[in-house]
Amino acid sequence: MGASDKALGGAMLFTAAIVFTYYTTWAILLPFFDSSNPIHDFFPAREWAVRLPLFILVVGLSGIGYFVGSTVIKEKQKAAQRARLRTA
Repeated sequence: MGASDKALGGAMLFTAAIVFTYYTTWAILLPFFDSSNPIHDFFPAREWAVRLPLFILVVGLSGIGYFVGSTVIKEKQKAAQRARLRTA
């Protein structure tokens, strides 16, 4: 494992920790602060705390479904081509 792999892993871990902290504060802790508190200025409307992850989930599952579907179709095409070559 090279130094660049460790640096990339560390950067990814740091980014994930920042995103987790920001989202947790936004979705879970923010309702406990008074609406006039200036901390609310750092976050979008709370409805986006649900909409954004839902959108990411739908896009991610669609991407996975597309990948699996295209892989299945390609494998069936390869199998059909091999079957044609065996019979020829």
